[in-house]
Amino acid sequence: MIWAVIAVTLVVIAFKSAPQAAGDAETPSAVVTLPQVAVAKGPITNTVTLTGSVVADPASEEKVTQLGKVTAVHAKVGDVVAAGAPLLEVTLETPQDPLITTNKETGEETVTERKPKVTRTTMKAGSAGTVATFTAIKDQEVSVGETFASISPGTLSVTASMLPEQQFRLLTIPTEATVTVTGGPAPFTCTSLRMGTAAAASTTGAEETGNEPGATPSASITCAVPAGTVVFAGLAAKLEVTAGSAEDALLVPITSVQGSVETGNVWVVAEDGTNTEKAVKLGITDGSQVQIVEGLAEGDLVLEFVPGQDVAPVDEGMMYGGSAG
Repeated sequence: MIWAVIAVTLVVIAFKSAPQAAGDAETPSAVVTLPQVAVAKGPITNTVTLTGSVVADPASEEKVTQLGKVTAVHAKVGDVVAAGAPLLEVTLETPQDPLITTNKETGEETVTERKPKVTRTTMKAGSAGTVATFTAIKDQEVSVGETFASISPGTLSVTASMLPEQQFRLLTIPTEATVTVTGGPAPFTCTSLRMGTAAAASTTGAEETGNEPGATPSASITCAVPAGTVVFAGLAAKLEVTAGSAEDALLVPITSVQGSVETGNVWVVAEDGTNTEKAVKLGITDGSQVQIVEGLAEGDLVLEFVPGQDVAPVDEGMMYGGSAG
């Protein structure tokens, strides 16, 4: 009870001692000014940097196309073969019904046995490379669709995983990228750039994309290492993909825009300080700025941060952002 009395007394003293100007009882003690930024012109380049590795291109499987018995083997593990080179011969013997003839005068029938129908098929290499595996042997019975060999192309690629936000920045995939291999040669251009599905296991996804642990890749990107470039499978590599650039583009910070692909919303600041939501058409982004293709003009003022978005606190314990005015 004694502590309660002391607390009440302190509150009363505080209220009585607080200075207050006469006639100014409703004047706020602080005014929040939302940060603004002007739409400016400048160059912008959309370059996405990914962390990946050098990998050996997978071997192609060679499959049996004819039921039967192996009658000839034309290759072995380690052989270098060209596309279309013979690998395996399979022979199928199909029994034929006997030939029956009837003597017109006597009506006597003659049965003549016929030799089986023989079909020989040669399986040829579907691609050039080195024979990595070869399981078929002579006189072995084989079935259609059975894998009997694999051919390694002996080529290398660079592959990396992408997060959803990176994939959105690469809606249009260029044909090449710049690769830097750790401890390898000078940066080189890799070609035949293509996008694929993300790796099934994502335990290394954060490391491969250079992002925070726990991030889940949504796709992968791969390109071919040019012939004559000395690199080895397993080496770490940085992949820089440039998907567009523009000069004299209208630019605003990405923090000013709600949305990041094709369309978005900004909050335009009027002369009286009020702000109004406005739809805009977006172009490319470099991760910190975004191009405004339609909806704003150079010099227009917009809020630097989307209203309601939490950002770093400022003096007096206030937050930039808040409800739109």
